[in-house]
Amino acid sequence: MAGPLSSRHIVLGVTGSIACYKAVDLASKLVQAGALVDTIMSHGATRFVTPLAFRSITHRPVVTDTFDPDSELSVEHVALAQRADIVVVAPATAHFIAKVAAGLADDPLTTTILATEAPVLVAPAMDAHMYDNPATQENLSRLKGRDITIVGPARGRLASGLVGTGRLVETPELIGHICAILGRKGDLVGYTVVVSAGGTQEPIDPVRVITNRSSGKMGYAIAEAARDRGARVVLVTAPTSIADPVAVQVVRVKMALEMRDAVRKAVADAHALIMAAAVADYMPISVATQKIKKGAETWSIELGKTPDILEESRGWLSGRNGFIRVGFAAESENLLENARDKVLRKSLDLIVANDITAEGSGFGTDTNKVLLIDRSGNLEDLPLMSKYGVAHRILDRVRELLATD
Repeated sequence: MAGPLSSRHIVLGVTGSIACYKAVDLASKLVQAGALVDTIMSHGATRFVTPLAFRSITHRPVVTDTFDPDSELSVEHVALAQRADIVVVAPATAHFIAKVAAGLADDPLTTTILATEAPVLVAPAMDAHMYDNPATQENLSRLKGRDITIVGPARGRLASGLVGTGRLVETPELIGHICAILGRKGDLVGYTVVVSAGGTQEPIDPVRVITNRSSGKMGYAIAEAARDRGARVVLVTAPTSIADPVAVQVVRVKMALEMRDAVRKAVADAHALIMAAAVADYMPISVATQKIKKGAETWSIELGKTPDILEESRGWLSGRNGFIRVGFAAESENLLENARDKVLRKSLDLIVANDITAEGSGFGTDTNKVLLIDRSGNLEDLPLMSKYGVAHRILDRVRELLATD
């Protein structure tokens, strides 16, 4: 399916900071995601990066002068402002931020921002002392008061050699915020979705754990897809190597008991629970306080059952209508039979079943092939697709269930 940026009109404003080189990467990633990117550069920005760099990446004209006879802005100042789905300024200098705060319109970028009804995202980049200056902080507060989203800056080593707050945030974070802002008109606006992800870790001693091969990719994809459709998302995640999704509330846990408690708290005001986590079925009954030394030829560990979070969740919100519960069934045999049994036994609204032995559908892959089975026994066999694509198909069904419950 098309991604959240496909065919979106994005105006990328670039102002005179050394971080301009990162804006070229941002433009490239946006274009790769299917966006139509129109770049507006301040005069200062052209001293760091040439307009040709952006034109080569976006395959579209670059605006640098309001009165350039070859620019559509010379004919109609609000042309880009009117067709923009979002205006993104990255990097944004202290000077630019001050001009926007004052309501000035003396160049193509400030003119566009005043004329647009689209949401505006500003990503500051400047010297740390400039950022900390009370004038800059006051200007940023003014922008926030006008519903302009401020992203960053990050802390790190700056061009001046100082270490402080002033770095332009990295491209993936910017794109995450852009997707979240564009999702404000999605079909899940007003809903809260709780997603679990990753494989829990049940400790044996301070060094060893019992865990599984879950990468967390499916749960993270669901969290991002729900965010991109406008939902408020709470991601309860066991340890993974994946970066936290942007504009998503992340709750980190390790053990099954911790995940149970975190999920229970998160669903108190939620509309849907999607349990994509691979929760351990058993945990050691006793945990050694010190590392167990290698010695005997064999080693036995007594295990006890962990809580069944999905089954317990049935009683957490008893009497409340419209709460959707979605489970997962990762199986190596009897896929359909086991999945249908789980739907009935746990009284689920929907289950997502996949054969972990199938090519492209196992742990750690970027793709998945699943069956969707609802509480009435209806089955939908999806083709192999990206996990983000699978996530949207799951959310399509969740949205339908929310509308009918």
